[in-house]
Amino acid sequence: MQSSDNRSLGELFSELARETSTLVRQEVSLAKTEMSQKVSRAGRHVGVLAAGAAVAYAGLLAILAGVIILLDDAMPLWASALLVGLVVAAVGYFLAKKGLDALKREDLAPRQTMETMKEDQQWAKDQTR
Repeated sequence: MQSSDNRSLGELFSELARETSTLVRQEVSLAKTEMSQKVSRAGRHVGVLAAGAAVAYAGLLAILAGVIILLDDAMPLWASALLVGLVVAAVGYFLAKKGLDALKREDLAPRQTMETMKEDQQWAKDQTR
């Protein structure tokens, strides 16, 4: 490689363009990797949300049938169905809220990529001085 004192301005700008192009490709690759990791974590939270909904639904079906029949002797059928439905709905709400809260806390912005882009911008400024 020639020393920087012997290169023409055109050669310097050509090298800067190549290096900038390489840097941009690397940043895009980093952003893809970072977003993939964040989406994977968000997917797990969606799984918890879906599990909560499934448990609430299964609980609704099983408990409603079993407990309503059990409470038939103590109260009217409508009252036992209402009581059991309220309890199961509360459990389902708790599980669904937990999953939604976890999703809201997840930061999906590519923070690492944004930081390195700032560093790259500063590098490019330094190269043109």
